[in-house]
Parts: sequence; C-alpha cells; structure tokens
Amino acid sequence: MAKISDPNSKLIAENRRARFDYHIESDLEAGVMLQGSEVKSLRKGGSNIGDSYASVEGGELWLINGYIAPYTQSNHWDSHDERRRRKLLVSKRELARLWNATAREGMTIVPIKMYFNDRGIVKIKLGVAKGKKQADKRETSAKRDWDRQKARIMKQNHRD
Repeated sequence: MAKISDPNSKLIAENRRARFDYHIESDLEAGVMLQGSEVKSLRKGGSNIGDSYASVEGGELWLINGYIAPYTQSNHWDSHDERRRRKLLVSKRELARLWNATAREGMTIVPIKMYFNDRGIVKIKLGVAKGKKQADKRETSAKRDWDRQKARIMKQNHRD
C-alpha cells in the first residue's frame, strides 16, 4: 500500500552547500523549540539554515545563526529575533554522541534540512560532518559534472 503524502509534511529550508563543504558521516533528526510567531513564519516559508551550525553547550544542543523571518501579522510583543539561538531537542544518548564527536574527533554538526513532519511538527535533520579540503571540493564538483555529462550522452544515445 502506497503511503499518502501528508499536506502538513513539507520542506522548509535546505542547506545545499552542506554536502559540498563537508563529508557527512552520520545524520539524526532533532526537534526545535520555537515561539508562536516563528512557526507561523515557517509555514509561510521564510527561513534560511545555510549559514547556521549546531553546538553542544552546557549540556544542551543549540542551533546557532539559523534565520527565521519575522512574521508580519504578529504584534510588537509577539515578534521574535530572527537569528536567536534555538534549542534543539535530542535524547541524552544522542547528545553524548554529538558531544564526543565534536569535542574529541573534531567534527562539526551542520543542519542539512528543516521540515514539517507528518504530524506538522518542525524537525531539523543534522549531519555530523568533517570539513572537506579544497581539493576534495574540486573532486566533488568534477564528479558531479562528469555524472551530468554522462547522463546527457546516455540520453542522446538512447534517442538514436
């Protein structure tokens, strides 16, 4: 039986540079603590996680420098700071694993995408990653270009 896609489940923001700049070793899903006007703004699609990262500080996981646009219909007291630190919700076991990865192994926690799950709750997919060197980035770009060119040649040969 095919799963029917839920209208609440949708992509809010995606960090497309994450896979180009980092080798992503593993990923996990985390909840995000938001204020009311932030959820309304996300439903309208006003966010960016391209320049953000996650950090374990004081026994908690935080999303730093994530942008959520102000909600225009909210009043002065209900509005939020666009780039405030937002607490991410993960289990204690995951938090310990993330802390070990960043403190001991020198890895980085990068947000990959933010989305509404099938219940309409905001989730963020985080990747535990190691930074790529410039040569690795060139290699990734060359491989992507070759794959694109190969697909174009295969398509052209298929037509003939």
